[in-house]
Amino acid sequence: MPYEYLSTRQHGATTVVTLDRPPVNAVNLVMYEEIRDLFGRFDEVLPGVKAVVLTGAGKHFCGGNDLEEFLTLTEVNSAGRMRLVRDTFASIYDCPVPVIGAVHGAAVGTGLAIAASCDVVVAGESARFGTPEVSVGVMGGARHLARLIPQPLVRVMYFTADPWPASELVQYGAVLSIVPDEELLDTALCLAEKMTRHSLAALRHAKEAMNTVEFMDLKAGYEFEQRMTGRLVAEADAREAVAAVRERRAPAYRDRLGRP
Repeated sequence: MPYEYLSTRQHGATTVVTLDRPPVNAVNLVMYEEIRDLFGRFDEVLPGVKAVVLTGAGKHFCGGNDLEEFLTLTEVNSAGRMRLVRDTFASIYDCPVPVIGAVHGAAVGTGLAIAASCDVVVAGESARFGTPEVSVGVMGGARHLARLIPQPLVRVMYFTADPWPASELVQYGAVLSIVPDEELLDTALCLAEKMTRHSLAALRHAKEAMNTVEFMDLKAGYEFEQRMTGRLVAEADAREAVAAVRERRAPAYRDRLGRP
């Protein structure tokens, strides 16, 4: 699909989705709609894709919300706009396959929420994360930040509105690794390849399971995973995975969903 502020590039079973709105990929209403459309209609827009690497063009991942649009935000129009923003972040989180954030430069405000909506983040040495909302008179981002770091640090970053370099956040698990900026995309694609060697059916079931059990207790979460196993074994590629291990060979997945 043609988008004004997004570009896509295929790399094997992985699609690289690039935020592209110079100079810092700040997100306006049209760009929110495009992100929501791509991830919300994923199977229609990117059929058969097994993983996504989400990154930004230029020097920054995403510099946040377009500040010009805050100037037209009112009590009357805020509900509709905020719903669009929520739906956009949720569409990334709910993407049916793994999403790897490849972050360099600024990932602040909306940029941080986009990164935190990914399944995992790898960062370039220039990456910095922040929630500047308090400094520009709006709210939001703290809950997304809490997916990355412990609550006391969330509060420090939120109340100060200061960005933190990835090098200071990696110890908390906010990012998987930090690499030179010029190696960032290759690192993310290498990680994606380790995921996409598995069947499309297994990855999609795993993504649904991970999203569902994230906020469940141990017993309920494990019970849900067991139910997912009951669904997955009906897939031909699930049986092929077992056969390949038993026969000590590489699996030959068909990557078609549904019963044989």
